[in-house]
Amino acid sequence: MDLKISRFARLLAPLLVGLCLGAPALADDYPSKPVRIVVPYTPGGFNDTLARTVGERLGRSWKQSVVVDNRPGGNTVLGNNLVAKAPADGYTMLITPLPFSALPALYGNKLPYHALKDFTPLIWAASTQNVLVVRNDLGVSSVAELIAMAKARPGKLNYGSTGSGSSNHLSMELFEAMTQSRMTHVPYKGSAPAVMAMLGGEIDVLFDNVPNVMQQIKAGKIKPIGVTGTSRAVLLPEVPTVAESGVPGYEVNVWFGMQMPAGTPKAIVDKANQDIVAILKEPEVIRQFREQGVEVVGSTPEAFGQLLQKEVPKWTKVIEDAGVKLE
Repeated sequence: MDLKISRFARLLAPLLVGLCLGAPALADDYPSKPVRIVVPYTPGGFNDTLARTVGERLGRSWKQSVVVDNRPGGNTVLGNNLVAKAPADGYTMLITPLPFSALPALYGNKLPYHALKDFTPLIWAASTQNVLVVRNDLGVSSVAELIAMAKARPGKLNYGSTGSGSSNHLSMELFEAMTQSRMTHVPYKGSAPAVMAMLGGEIDVLFDNVPNVMQQIKAGKIKPIGVTGTSRAVLLPEVPTVAESGVPGYEVNVWFGMQMPAGTPKAIVDKANQDIVAILKEPEVIRQFREQGVEVVGSTPEAFGQLLQKEVPKWTKVIEDAGVKLE
């Protein structure tokens, strides 16, 4: 028996050594063919900007084609599933923003992939905030006044969103839960239609990404009363956080990340992460993002994985407690 084990060990040892030596070599050769970045949204918006900013610069650095592939559909499920089912070889990446973490609760066992098992976290790329805005003629100038009005008129105020599970919808569901208020959800097909609806008097309240509504805020067409982060937004330093306005503990970090299929070799993940971090730390990229109200993060794969492990259960609880359904 000992002789057989010894012989097996001698045969196995070169294979193990080869595998260990092969991992760095694999990364050295990567990429050797075009890379695809899947964006589960239509062109436009920061998800698309992130993909194209990273893709263009990776292409130059790697001397390899990096293609941005917009695959909207099914509330982003189409594009997400495309990457989940792709070969785990490092040649397919996915732009992954905050709403990704709400899909398990919205779809349940109908989701064709597992949000935490079928992907390899690559990087937490950047973050922004949502800002709470109201109609100028609503008669509200603060978060406290909005809460009082919503409680006095339950279900009478209309709030807009870009659809069930979007970051602005999740921001309001958390707000209602923490303030014990109730408003009526009116979903739209994008930020621009929601903002136009507010200007037209169809909705009273809206959470939206800071960059999406800066033009209307600067023009005095809508009124900002709170931001969702733990500190004030760079572009709106005079607007208090929702937490400091009477809802302690309220926080919605509107994050943007990237992932690869589960099982992608760690050496490839680490190489791609390091090269993307270098891009995000370029002064020009930082400046361009900051002008849009977005701050660069540039995390390790492990840090983004930890964020996802916290965000998915957080939003699952919010959605289930509120009884949110797809609309």
